[in-house]
Amino acid sequence: MQRASSLFNTEQKQQIEAAVAEAESRTTSEIVPIVGTVSGRYERPQDMVGLWLAGVAAVLVWLMFPRDDDTLGSWEGSAVYVGLAVMVVSISAAFIIGVLAANRFAWLCRLFTPGDQMREQVLVRARELFFDNRVHHTSGATGLLIYVSLFERRAVILGDKQIMGKLGQEPLDQLCQQLTEGLHEGDFAATIESVIRNAGDQLAIPFPRTEPGINELENTLVLIDE
Repeated sequence: MQRASSLFNTEQKQQIEAAVAEAESRTTSEIVPIVGTVSGRYERPQDMVGLWLAGVAAVLVWLMFPRDDDTLGSWEGSAVYVGLAVMVVSISAAFIIGVLAANRFAWLCRLFTPGDQMREQVLVRARELFFDNRVHHTSGATGLLIYVSLFERRAVILGDKQIMGKLGQEPLDQLCQQLTEGLHEGDFAATIESVIRNAGDQLAIPFPRTEPGINELENTLVLIDE
């Protein structure tokens, strides 16, 4: 699974943080970009992968392991308890391997995770981070969160109440669309930097900075592996 902490090199982090500073030089809004490794706990999909692999193992053992042959004059096959032991061990091992594989390979876990569940988990996590990182605590209620969740391959942009009141949801949706399209191409650093600058353009209209002010939130790229 791609970890947020290893996604960007030092130069890319500096470029994104410079983009935040430049955007905030034109607006009184505070922009906080956050990239997370995963937004939710997906134990059930991991179990589903394990159960699927265990089922395959059970079928293979049943088809391939020799059983007692009641035909007169034949001693082919093994005792029932031996076959049962092999079956139990194979199913258990396959389940564990499946769970570990789903934990190791993100695409495998995503395959068994409903899209609606991932969408909801990302939105819930974005709201948590909005408060945890004090985006809601700016003096003018003009904080903006740009959140990217790597495992789910989804992004959310949340604005505080003044942004929602004066700018509205549609511009934020357009920024989010630009963000997801760029991330789909694979250039994470350049895409996030571009979206931050565009956000600065949008926010400078209703919230222009007319004089130097206090930087209420640190101009940094927040990376979360939890």
